Parts: sequence; structure tokens; C-alpha cells
Amino acid sequence: MGTRLPRRLAPGPTAGGRARGRPAVRRRPVTGRVARLARAHLGRRGGFLLLVGLGEVVWGFQFRFDPAPNPRGLTLLTEVAPLRAWAWLWVVSGLLAALAACVRSRGDWLGFAAALTPPMMWLAAYLTAACSGEYPRGLWLAAYYSATHVGVCLWASATPEHAPPPRPGPTASAAREGTAG
Repeated sequence: MGTRLPRRLAPGPTAGGRARGRPAVRRRPVTGRVARLARAHLGRRGGFLLLVGLGEVVWGFQFRFDPAPNPRGLTLLTEVAPLRAWAWLWVVSGLLAALAACVRSRGDWLGFAAALTPPMMWLAAYLTAACSGEYPRGLWLAAYYSATHVGVCLWASATPEHAPPPRPGPTASAAREGTAG
């Protein structure tokens, strides 16, 4: 019993740009299929967690492998451990957030908590340094962390996975005439 080989096509394309004997089939790029599958599996909240988690991993490796990370304004943290040790907080939290991206909505709370932990620590350190007068620029960095990292994470965690469709309202012509529908 032999294996069936596919029917051989005549060599070279025809005038239509497709192989002889086959109808034209529009194929989507593989990356588009992968992106659609990932979006369908992850959803909005999972996509956010994956993006933030990978960003935190990269940020943590930056602290870990930088020859001389700048500890200005982070005295509250560096009194406990060096910045290279705190880098692992970013890496582990980012990995937890990225893993939680695969969990269905409302079961992903651990990922959001993990994603919030490192920026909250940096926010507290910069705010403490600014209030003590040690690093006045820390106030601006604390505002940055609270708006971009913490604020966006809190907003995304409160966003439902699938928003309900908008309610149908009166049409523009019916609204002008004073009648609905």
C-alpha cells in the first residue's frame, strides 16, 4: 500500500498569476492568522497583561544588566537591597502578568496585582525622596508612575472583557422631528 502523492501541477504560472489547474485562493498571511488566534484567546485584558508583563520583564533586565543603574531617588528601596536585586521584582512580576494573560477574565486578578507591584514600589520611593527633599525631581517621577503605570493598570483591570454593544438610539432625522424611531 503506497502513499498518495498530490497531483502535480504544470510548471510555471499562467497568465492569471496562479498555477494551472487551481482556482485563485486569497490567502491571509500567517501572522494575521496568529494575531487573530492570539486575540481571540487572550481578549482585551489578556492582551494588555501580556504587553505590560513583557515590558516589565524588559525593564527588569535593564536594571539587572546595566553596568551602573542610577539609584537617585530610590533610597527607600536601596536601603533594603541593591537595585540589581530589585530588578528581579520587575522580571518576576512581568512573568506573572504575562502568564495571567492566558487566564480568562476576572481570574486574571493575580496578573494585575503583579503588574502593579513594581511601579507602586517605585512610586512610593520617588514620592518619599521628593517629600524628604532628597530628590525633588522624584515628585515628577511619582506623578509619571501614578499616571502611566498604576493608573493605566487600574483602568485596564476595571475594563470588562467584552463591552456590551451600544444601545440603538433615535436616528438623526427622527431626533430633529421630535419622534423616536
